[in-house]
Amino acid sequence: QVQLAESGGGLVQAGGSLRLSCATSARTSRRYSVGWFRQAPGKEREFVAAISWNGGNTWFADSVKGRFTISRDNAKNTVYLEMNSLKPVDTAVYYCAADLSSDGTSWYNHEPYEYDWWGQGTQVTVSS
Repeated sequence: QVQLAESGGGLVQAGGSLRLSCATSARTSRRYSVGWFRQAPGKEREFVAAISWNGGNTWFADSVKGRFTISRDNAKNTVYLEMNSLKPVDTAVYYCAADLSSDGTSWYNHEPYEYDWWGQGTQVTVSS
């Protein structure tokens, strides 16, 4: 079982930056990858980024590549999503999720149903 809690969302102007945090607590010794997803009103939840258990591998959706970075500090049990050059289309509720089926060192999942545990989400609003 993995508990996740996002924080760091808010309102920012276009071109600005935000850093989201995902605090994790796991009752498992399994190594797992963590993904960030987002869901805008009226749209399906979509993949944003993922990171392997050791932080050595990262993946990004094409829409955020070059603007977002993902990292993790396992000593602090926290995964971060650094978002730069934000656009109004980035407005959404952002979720972090744990994938216990993949440690992320050789492959990763990008579909929401493939992730096992989810946080409650944090709202990011980018004004034009």
